[in-house]
Amino acid sequence: MRPLTPEQIRDALVNVDESERDSIPLPGLHETVWDEREFLGWRDPERPHRGYIVYWDGSTPRGVKLRAAESAMPAGKPAMCSLCHTQQPAPQVSLFVAPKAGHRGRRGDTVGTYLCRDLSCSALIRMKPAEDPQHPQASDTVRRRSEGVHQRLAGFTARVIGDEAL
Repeated sequence: MRPLTPEQIRDALVNVDESERDSIPLPGLHETVWDEREFLGWRDPERPHRGYIVYWDGSTPRGVKLRAAESAMPAGKPAMCSLCHTQQPAPQVSLFVAPKAGHRGRRGDTVGTYLCRDLSCSALIRMKPAEDPQHPQASDTVRRRSEGVHQRLAGFTARVIGDEAL
């Protein structure tokens, strides 16, 4: 992933009103290892159920504001993140909803999906894959996983934008 500036991050959020943009808390960008990410995802330390994801959609930064479910999924069952397709214990996955862009979002319309609770998909897809005789190159596996995350993230963002103009 190419680095993003604070201005690019705030301007990329398709479902945030102008009045909200300047108050969005940003993660420690100086600590970010950009080469090991498909997107920048973080949770708001002041509002723990709020999160954000920003990524490069071609040459354009694009992102969404999210809200995590307040209750955790029940322990003892597996769950899967919709972005990285990583199966993990259910409490590590959460339902997130994103307000739709524009008038629909102001009206209360949302789009939901299950994501890694800590938005750490980029780290999870880089874990050493199990040996697979059909796919012996781990870098190919990470590349395929990364492409999948990008495709699914673009699809989710398109649903958030809905009929609003890009």
